[in-house]
Amino acid sequence: MAIKSTVISLIQQIAEDEDKTLPPLTDDLILLESGLDSLAIAILVARLEETLGLDPFTDSDDVAYPVTLGDFIRFYERAAHSREADPSRVR
Repeated sequence: MAIKSTVISLIQQIAEDEDKTLPPLTDDLILLESGLDSLAIAILVARLEETLGLDPFTDSDDVAYPVTLGDFIRFYERAAHSREADPSRVR
């Protein structure tokens, strides 16, 4: 499954579990305006680590955190690409 569809699917699942209504999940959606609180985003990151086997927040030297949903997805895509380019980074 592509990273973008995995992220979207997990966001929808978490929102459903928490009875939250989501706005349209577009690339320019500001994460803080997504309807997910900090706990839900932490759950998302944990589930993505389980599903994708990576956590770019701990694996990355990048100090800039994603602001939009598109930034968040690209953050994971870059981490996956880096892992593919450098297999020693696989956990």
